[in-house]
Amino acid sequence: MTISGHVKGAESAPVPHASLTLISLDGRQSGRAVAHPDGSYEIAAPAADSYVLIAAADGYRPQASSVVVGEEPVAYDVLLSGTSGLIGTVRSAEGKEPVDSAMVVAADVRGDVLAAGLTDADGTFAFTEMTPGSLTLAVTATGYRPLALPVEVAPQGVTRTEIELPAGAQVSGVVTAVGRPLADARVTLVDGAGNVVAASATGEDGVYAFADLDGGSYTVIATGYPPKARDLSVRGSSIDGHDIELAHPGE
Repeated sequence: MTISGHVKGAESAPVPHASLTLISLDGRQSGRAVAHPDGSYEIAAPAADSYVLIAAADGYRPQASSVVVGEEPVAYDVLLSGTSGLIGTVRSAEGKEPVDSAMVVAADVRGDVLAAGLTDADGTFAFTEMTPGSLTLAVTATGYRPLALPVEVAPQGVTRTEIELPAGAQVSGVVTAVGRPLADARVTLVDGAGNVVAASATGEDGVYAFADLDGGSYTVIATGYPPKARDLSVRGSSIDGHDIELAHPGE
């Protein structure tokens, strides 16, 4: 009584030298074999019974399968999935400096998160035991614009990728009236072409903030009292302290 077949990997490629172990249902080893260079194997079973066939090979995930052995030889092919890894580096698009503590999220085509982690001080990240195929990497970091890009993970081995994050400017400030912070004032950000880019309401402390901005010229308009507009030019990563004071005429 024998079990024979082929051990195959991606695209039915043979997996040579795979180890195959036959285990009885009570956990005892009942047979062992090593696949030939063409992936074929043959393993003898001591008796007609139900067994678990375990196959393992370097660079592949181990697999356990239930096999029922009768009086006739059993033909059974084993399909192994490769273990894949993803390693990358996140850098700034402008200066090419490593981006520390960037959040990297890997999601499959259905949107399910497969892995997530922060970059090291040198901008690197690493995910192991990834499923081969297409996935999306989403990268976010303070002072940079979020980025999503497709990545194809190889069926076996380590896939490497380089990611460059564009800088994202931030504008913030305090809206005041008669020397005091003004809550619930409406602040609107308008670009050089007159398009409204974003709008926000101040908190109890009068603070407003706009993030993830492209470089360029903007106008900040605050209303709550008679409106006041101030021009500014955005360069680099952030502008703090762009305060606005509102007042009624004559105050």
